Amino acid sequence: MKLTIGFSPCPNDTFIFDALINNKIDTQGLSFDLVMKDVQTLNEMALADKLDIVKISYGNLPLVLDKYVLLNSGGALGKGVGPLLVSRVDLPDVAINQCLVAIPGKHTTANVLFSLAYPEAVNKVFLKYNEIEDFTLSGPDSLEQIQAVRLGVIIHENRFTYQDKGLLKLKDLGSFWETETGYPVPLGGIVARRSIPASIKIEVDQLIRESLEYAYASGEELSDFVKENAIEMDTRVMQQHIDLYVNNFSLDLGSDGKEAVKKFMQVHSSINKIPVDFENIFL
Repeated sequence: MKLTIGFSPCPNDTFIFDALINNKIDTQGLSFDLVMKDVQTLNEMALADKLDIVKISYGNLPLVLDKYVLLNSGGALGKGVGPLLVSRVDLPDVAINQCLVAIPGKHTTANVLFSLAYPEAVNKVFLKYNEIEDFTLSGPDSLEQIQAVRLGVIIHENRFTYQDKGLLKLKDLGSFWETETGYPVPLGGIVARRSIPASIKIEVDQLIRESLEYAYASGEELSDFVKENAIEMDTRVMQQHIDLYVNNFSLDLGSDGKEAVKKFMQVHSSINKIPVDFENIFL
């Protein structure tokens, strides 16, 4: 059976899926057509029901639960992993509502967490995650034109490069979430079409776990698949990215991970007035 699968070129995704996509493990007769896109494009493809298996932001999950179910393996969830709000200039929280803020997609965890921290900040623009640093840097470098100051919510490897480019951290939105809720941050999860037979969904879930276990067992050397697809080509940054976003929750959400997802869905639903069927989320 052939399935379409979509994930991002970010090192955490390519690290997890390398063995599955490149036949380094026994896929039990399943084969996969890969679509590699940025997270917002993947979110949109899930909304349009274009892929069988796809990595999406948890911010997008309530909108696709009628078509997809969340798998246990392959996702990104943890502590100290959340998006950062950055700026070219330092400014107080009360001024943030006046600024234009770039966010990596409307239906993203980043947007939900920013909205939770700054409910009155509605002057937003949605860009691809790797465009946000340049957008933020294009604004003025002083507070004389406060409404022209540009802020950015950064994710992925940009967490490790923003200081080198002259940007300042205004707030760690992940730490804000953890303090407010006590839960780890749900960033992105792997979903599968509900129309796929249950036995196949279970098999895919297990294969994703085996793919990650293979990556862990392979040692410290990053594979060519990871290096060739990373936008940030510094291997040190790639490894930092993997170390931050890939953890035990990536192997299996478990009960703690599922509780964190439920809490995120509750907050998301409250902020955006989106109903969520809490009995119909998980595989």
